[in-house]
Amino acid sequence: MSKQHSITVEINGVSGHYQVEARRLLSDFIRDELGLTGTHVGCEHGICGACTILFNGEAVRSCLMFAVQADGARIHTIEGLTRSGEIGRLQALFAEKHALQCGFCTPAMLIIAYDLLRTHASPSDAEIREGMSAALCRCTGYDGIIKAVTQAAKERAVAPPIDADQPHGRCSGKGRRA
Repeated sequence: MSKQHSITVEINGVSGHYQVEARRLLSDFIRDELGLTGTHVGCEHGICGACTILFNGEAVRSCLMFAVQADGARIHTIEGLTRSGEIGRLQALFAEKHALQCGFCTPAMLIIAYDLLRTHASPSDAEIREGMSAALCRCTGYDGIIKAVTQAAKERAVAPPIDADQPHGRCSGKGRRA
């Protein structure tokens, strides 16, 4: 058994102390230790974008990081995209605009769209297309995804900053805590 390292991390507004192996990928830690299975693992090379999370406010590929690198970080997964856990307007627009089919890429697409709309008040069509290209979708051809994000931009349908006052999302707590 390899050596365990103690980390403290805030996931979806809930802080915790955990023991992790140095080689444990952040994506695997999020899924297997915390039970937050909305973060998907696809290529494990950072190409597909299915494992995208917000790490200290920036969209990153969690399969390219080790869990020990998250010590002291603030992380938001798809489960924490809205404070209440209810479907937000951005998520509803994905359904309305037929932006999802199999659903595998959807959590990452929503995180990427949230980040794009949070950082670009009125993104152009080209900025939306470029931003959404950060995750691969093999089902929809992106048309519905682009329509959903475009409509969200028009409506300014991004929830208040997820870093606000309350914990949100759910963490099963089944991870090994320090």
